Amino acid sequence: MHPDMPTPYEKGNQNQTTLWTECIAFYQELAQRFPQVLRFEQIGTSDGGIPVHAGVVSADGVFDRAQIKAEGRTVFFNNNGIHPGEPEGVDACMAIVRDLCFDPARLAALGKTVLLFVPLYNVDGALNRANTSRVNQDGPEQFGFRGNSRHLDLNRDFIKCDTLNAQLFNQLVTSWDPDVMVDTHTSNGADYPYTMTLIHTQADKLGYGLGPFLRETMLPHIYAEMEAKGWPTCPYVNPVQDTPDDGIAEFLEVPRFSTGFAALHHVIGFMPETHMLKPFKDRYDSMRALLDVTMAFTVTHGEQIQKLRADAREQAANAKEWTVSWKMDEANPSTFRFKGYAAKRSPSLLGNYTRLSYNRSQPWEKDIAYYNSFVPSATVRAPKGYVIPQAWREAIERLQWNGVEMARFDEASTIEAQYYHIASVTSRPHAYEGHMYHDVVELEARTGSFTVQPGDYFIPLKQANARYAVETLEPQGHDSFFRWGFFNSVLEKKEAFSDYVFEDLAMEMLETEPELKAKFEQWKADHPALLSDQEKVLGFIFENGKRHAEPEWRRYPVLSVF
Repeated sequence: MHPDMPTPYEKGNQNQTTLWTECIAFYQELAQRFPQVLRFEQIGTSDGGIPVHAGVVSADGVFDRAQIKAEGRTVFFNNNGIHPGEPEGVDACMAIVRDLCFDPARLAALGKTVLLFVPLYNVDGALNRANTSRVNQDGPEQFGFRGNSRHLDLNRDFIKCDTLNAQLFNQLVTSWDPDVMVDTHTSNGADYPYTMTLIHTQADKLGYGLGPFLRETMLPHIYAEMEAKGWPTCPYVNPVQDTPDDGIAEFLEVPRFSTGFAALHHVIGFMPETHMLKPFKDRYDSMRALLDVTMAFTVTHGEQIQKLRADAREQAANAKEWTVSWKMDEANPSTFRFKGYAAKRSPSLLGNYTRLSYNRSQPWEKDIAYYNSFVPSATVRAPKGYVIPQAWREAIERLQWNGVEMARFDEASTIEAQYYHIASVTSRPHAYEGHMYHDVVELEARTGSFTVQPGDYFIPLKQANARYAVETLEPQGHDSFFRWGFFNSVLEKKEAFSDYVFEDLAMEMLETEPELKAKFEQWKADHPALLSDQEKVLGFIFENGKRHAEPEWRRYPVLSVF
């Protein structure tokens, strides 16, 4: 703590987190006092009309993004307060930036690396303070709320971008192109001795040379350094059954989450999750340590990380095939030496069931199964590029926010392309973050001739941002635009029939369309109970016949050109 500018956390009882107003005023004063070290400014506005800020720390006063990029400087990015009820990163970042300003030796240790940070990302939620929403958490006394002013969780919004915050974040990451990102959190879940647990970009999914580097070099260093600082750290505790005793699974952070989104830009991402049941002071101290360790590693290995990222982009731009979704390799777990507490199951006093509890007086330490290997579950052949009709502007603008290169057609032309027929979709029965997310997507790849119009877009995949384009435009991607409902209107047939008229037409269609007749006979054999339902019988003929076909129905409008 510097006596001249203690943070609100340091001035308090170590069970309090800063107010948003205090946080911003603190950085503004630092930037005024140290203009050659810190640049701090508003970068946009939240959905609730609240300013969103970002800061840059530079050891030699270079803040210009273009110059930083041109000089090949490493960028370490720290995002805080995405869930304002998990605020230790907010307070730790304030102390880190303050110390860099006041301590010349710390600042010099940055070298050419710059620290980019968002002090408090979910500003709407930060202003919605109470002490009730974090049901299982030990402190602080007052804290913000997970939802923003649209009642959305910002750590599910990085692809769909329903919030102004996420749109800002997409553009911030694209423009600054950080090499390593740490997004600070607090965890729910099982009880165990660790204060700090760590989610990292899943190494198999990160791929290329970055994945092995993360798994074999960076993570062992972080774990060793955290142990040396008195904060033993383990992977995020994601039990494969009820308790860690039976093993834990690495978290597959798909692109809706910050680290999964970062991976689309070949950024190594971390989501430290301090344990909710530990005192806020311990959570703060361990978060400060984690940020210090990760930033120092990035400074030391920045050149190597940048080279690996450049190689990854080059390989992605020339890929022959793409994995667009992943699944856990259940057959090949590794092991992790884990410290836990004895799990106890006893009759509930509230109902007729058995409840789980943990006995802290019975600690244990043993090797447990650690499922940290993931294998492809859906792979696609890489096209030369995609064609997106200009009508689908919501997808186009998100691609643009993420720096995806695209060109517009100057004139109408006919192309041969592959398209997907959407055979079936299973959607969630209730809204998930404002959307009816499609959990299961079954596709049939077909080819055809299409007329593109002037102004439609072509996206070549031989480019630096190919990965973002592929994983959002391939419908089976974990968080594709299709899964989030951006193309739902193609799932709706636009014309209908009057049964008393169509009954005769249906007979005529069966006589003149042998394929339809064969399909109908099979359908009758498979669904005898539906033959008494006129709507179902006529509906099958109407939807499967050629005479009244709607080519756009169930046709995914993004085309693949090979």
